[in-house]
Amino acid sequence: MAIISCRVKDNDDSVIQLLNPNRQTIYFRDVRPLKDGRFQLVNFSDNELRVSLSNVSLSDEGRYVCQLYTDPPQEAYADITVLVPPGNPIIESREDVVSEGNETEITCTTAGSKPATSIRWMKGEEELQGELTVEETYDRMFTVISRLTLTVTKEDDGVPVICIVDHPAVKDFQAQKYLEVQYKPEVKIFVEFPEGLTREGENLELTCKAKGKPEPQQINWVKVDDDVPSHAVITGTDLLIENLNKSYNGTYRCVASNSVGESYDDYILYVYDALTTTPIPTTTTTTTTSTLPDTTQDSRAGEGAPQKMDHAVIGGVVAVVVFAMLCLLIILGRYFARHKGTYFTHEAKGADDAADADTAIINAEGGHNNSDEKKEYYI
Repeated sequence: MAIISCRVKDNDDSVIQLLNPNRQTIYFRDVRPLKDGRFQLVNFSDNELRVSLSNVSLSDEGRYVCQLYTDPPQEAYADITVLVPPGNPIIESREDVVSEGNETEITCTTAGSKPATSIRWMKGEEELQGELTVEETYDRMFTVISRLTLTVTKEDDGVPVICIVDHPAVKDFQAQKYLEVQYKPEVKIFVEFPEGLTREGENLELTCKAKGKPEPQQINWVKVDDDVPSHAVITGTDLLIENLNKSYNGTYRCVASNSVGESYDDYILYVYDALTTTPIPTTTTTTTTSTLPDTTQDSRAGEGAPQKMDHAVIGGVVAVVVFAMLCLLIILGRYFARHKGTYFTHEAKGADDAADADTAIINAEGGHNNSDEKKEYYI
């Protein structure tokens, strides 16, 4: 519905009339000469003529004239632009299923709009630019087609592609399509046993996990440049080799394939010597025993993995060092005691009470007269 108003300031009883774009009189004062029931009088007074128009169509578009009968006549103009919303957007893709690395094209079409629509694209949270084509039809309507070309990856599988239509007559007008991308398998080998280094006499158990779209049709175990040991047991995706020895060293490969392609993952096996225990010679003070240090295995059979120190070895070394330091301290103490002895004598006893020097010498316990009783203390 449209509302057309004619307003006049300080009207001197002049007649007001409303004309359509073809200069036909719609209303003369409050009388409607035009036989079109879609026009209805809303308000009439000396200062205003207001008319409503329902069921607006493109034929109603144009310039309307508000005319005041004076000498000379006065006119004012109002332009009506008719907005026609587009039909529902239609989104289509060239292929329903696309393989990773391939290019696909998606189109979004809107028809029967006025003015022409604009179209935006979103892939997930990413805005993309399409190629726009605008066509005007015989009835002054517009058809708009936007083409989006993109190369897909496996990460695009299940991601929505949204066509967003912008038009002044509508809001939040959009359509979407979910991408379906096929991709070759992703392969990963996991070590189930052992947790550390692979040593002679032990068992090795590997599991191969593969995921793709479509799901892998076949999973195989092979040994690069050689045959898999004859007694190795392959059960589905698992590989078991018992009683390892160094002749089994090499690269073991898990190969998975589907209709898109083939992928693999490698495991490098290196068999170490069997774990042994070697005792250290005992002494009168302490006995220590050391074992060969173990290592933690990495994804390539432990190559380059950090070693673990045996706590018994560390304790034994510390005990030997402490004992050696105690022995050294005792030897040094006895050595210094022998060369720094102190003498304690009684030669000066009684000298403090003598009247003169001669008497002091005679009365001293350590004088020549008492030389037989002199005692000497030796440490």
